[in-house]
Amino acid sequence: MTWSILVRDPATGAFGAAVASRFFAVGALCIHAEGGVGAVATQALVNPLYGLEAMNRLRAGEGAEALVPALVSPDPGAGQRQLHMIDAAGRIGQHTGADCVVWAGHVAGQDVSVAGNMLAGPDVVRATLDAYLAASGSMAERLLTAMEAGEAAGGDKRGRQSAALKISIRDPYPDLDIRADDHPDPLKELRRLYRVSLERYAVFRRFLPGRDSPWGTIERGPIDAAIARDRVPPG
Repeated sequence: MTWSILVRDPATGAFGAAVASRFFAVGALCIHAEGGVGAVATQALVNPLYGLEAMNRLRAGEGAEALVPALVSPDPGAGQRQLHMIDAAGRIGQHTGADCVVWAGHVAGQDVSVAGNMLAGPDVVRATLDAYLAASGSMAERLLTAMEAGEAAGGDKRGRQSAALKISIRDPYPDLDIRADDHPDPLKELRRLYRVSLERYAVFRRFLPGRDSPWGTIERGPIDAAIARDRVPPG
């Protein structure tokens, strides 16, 4: 029902994930990311518990290559599941069940994993991977470009409905978490939301509590000054 991309920035430890589907609110169930820990996508006949357990075990130091079969093998629905992940060391684990609706499969590159099912064909995942590797700009911009390339290659063969994007640099909660849950052009809506985030939210987020500052910045002056200086106006 879905295709998704997971990425890692080895320089910063940041992780990103993006997903699109002809399914309502796909981002609510499928993608997980935490800075310094990893990124996970669970899809096809989705098992949301995969994502929750995988993130817990990645935090404990388990590697993605061994973790994927450990989660999938006891599941009687494994043939209809799709699961992929990247861990903090850049290792990638991928599973596409033999009974997933065609076209279904996965590809990978350095610090990038792409998987999908119910797709127009294999060009969707390949175009998504290639576009990310060729793109420039921020992680969010590269993810959007990659997903747009996958859509141009055919995307979900049933059509479009929802999409989501998540970026986490170093904290347990994301730096950016945007979703289009029911939209005629969800990737276009994600790009609009991303632009809106740059007007104020992206700057404000830098001052919130996190691993490097448990209380964050509590004086409004530096926050307002940074927003005035660094915000990206609309358009």
